[in-house]
Parts: sequence; C-alpha cells; structure tokens
Amino acid sequence: MSRNAVAIVSSLLFAALAALLVLTPVPYVAWRPGQTVDVLGNTDSGPVIEISGGLPTYPSEGRLLMTTVSATRVESTISLPEALYVHMATGSDAIPREIYYPPGKTIEQVRAEATLQMDNSRTLAIVAALRAEGVPVAEVPSVGAVSLTGPAAEKLLPGDIIRQVDNQPVENIDELENVIAGRSVGDTLTFTILRDGQQRTETVTTKPNATNPRLPDLGVRWAIGYQYSPTITFGIDAAVTGPSAGLVFALGIYDRITEGDLLGGRVVAATGSIDANGRVGPIGGIREKITGAQRGGAEIFLVPERNCQDIGDLRTDLTLIKVATFKDAVAALQLINEGNTAEVPTCG
Repeated sequence: MSRNAVAIVSSLLFAALAALLVLTPVPYVAWRPGQTVDVLGNTDSGPVIEISGGLPTYPSEGRLLMTTVSATRVESTISLPEALYVHMATGSDAIPREIYYPPGKTIEQVRAEATLQMDNSRTLAIVAALRAEGVPVAEVPSVGAVSLTGPAAEKLLPGDIIRQVDNQPVENIDELENVIAGRSVGDTLTFTILRDGQQRTETVTTKPNATNPRLPDLGVRWAIGYQYSPTITFGIDAAVTGPSAGLVFALGIYDRITEGDLLGGRVVAATGSIDANGRVGPIGGIREKITGAQRGGAEIFLVPERNCQDIGDLRTDLTLIKVATFKDAVAALQLINEGNTAEVPTCG
C-alpha cells in the first residue's frame, strides 16, 4: 500500500473515530450556571412573591436572587467531548447521570418529583418566615404522597389538608390514622379536604393492606401540613423545580412582612433547602450557583453551612456567608447593615 493510501485510510479512520466520539452518548449530565431570579421583583405575570390576606407588607430595597442550575434534560444526552468541556469549564461540571436521574423512573416521575420538591420548599419557606415574625401557623394532617396504583390515586393529592373523615374532625395524624384503622377493608371513606384554598370532598374505598390483608389501606402517606391566615403565592416559571429555593423564598417573604431594609440596598443571592423550623439544608450545584450569582450581579451569597466544603478552589469575588438556620441568615444580613462584617461567618 502506497504512502498516500495509508494516509487516506488513516485520515478516514481518524474521522470515523472522531465522529464516534461526538455521536456516542456518555452516562453523564452537564451542570451549568442557570438563570437568576429576583424574588423581590416581578415577572411578566406579576410579582414573584405576592402576599395578601391582611398581613402588612413593606417595600424592599435591593435585589434578592434565586439561583438555578441548568442541567441536561432527562430525555437528552451528551457526548464525551461535551462532558469533558463542561467538566473543565469554570463553575460547570459533568456528573453521573444516575445521580441526577435515578434509573427505573419515567420522565414523568422525575418531573413530578422535582415539581413536588419545589411545592414543598415554598410551603416550608412560608412557614419558616411566618414563624420567624411570630405569625401563627397551625400544624394539621395532610397528604404527603399517594400511590399511583392505590385506591386514593387521582382523588387525594400531595398537599391536600385533611379536615374531616366521614364528618369526623381530625386535628393531627394520630387522630386521622385512628379513624381509618377503625374501618374495614372495602369500606368507603369520605374525606373533607382543603385544596388550593377551596374545600371539597372526595370518597375513597379501602383495599387490603399488602402486609396484613385484614387491615384497610388507602395507598397514602400522611404528612404534617400547615394552615395560616395570609395568602402567599409565587410567580415562578414552572420549569424551575427542586428544593433548593427554600431559603431565598423565606428571606423574600420575611423581608416583605417586616419593617426595615434587610438587604441594605445590596444584591444578595441565597440558596439552600429549609424546614418548617428554619433549619437550612445543603443543595446540589453550589459551584454552578455561585458562578450564576456572580454573573447576575450579586455581592453576597448565603451558602448552606454543609455546602462550604463543596466550593473547593472556585474563584469568586462574592462574599460567601455560611448559614445553618434562617435566623443565621437574617442575623448575618443585619450585621452587614450595621457595618459589623468581621462578625459574619464565612466559608473558608
């Protein structure tokens, strides 16, 4: 074979290999900095956070940024060159696909779970903010999850507040479970529920429990729900999901219902899950969110304490404040406003 022929064959093989690398998907998901949203601002459809129902509200100064991560869609894939590029890019990464999209789940299940996480984060943010300001919040029984194949499917929904069962008031989960345990397999129960602020009734017929067929089962996991007087709604793009906006939502609500200037006119970003008692939990994509916050003009970033170790060698001009609770976050911002920056705990 002549040298020219060898060169041609080698070029063809190289081109074929390059094409194979570009076209063959790898089991990774690209994580990049996503959009930022000022939760004290407005979207085309209205305020990001709207508060009504008799609770006084006050004007806010500055901007409070919710940060997001842009991830490869569940129905899409990336190639090896793409994975290497995002892994090497500042504030981006490639993570194993099975971590972000657990195997064995449909696209619909993944999206539904992420949406439910966002719904829960909003509820918990409301509760944490109201409790911090001393606004009464009652704990009540609610629907936590519903089996897709159980008798309550499409009748009871996650988030439904349970007020009565067969016209019998229930004030907590123990009372609710006791009423159900007193029924027999095949009995039909009438639930009086509160959904999206509207009261309605739903009937569900029990089936045999999978572990003990003599016990009635509804295919429902009960959870603690919350009731409060104000009406608080969120105007966020439905594509933004997950639990990590809890802290920033709570701060946005708190800033609106308290007098004074919590942000001091600054641009502040925050991330972290939150529970009803104000505990702040770690989230994924902290490096991507820091990068996104800096691009969005933030000066300060409130970081869950347990995420400080995940920042690594990422370079940023932001002041990274570590917080373990909602009170920590409020206290840190107040110290900055007072000029006591040396007392503010930071990552690093």
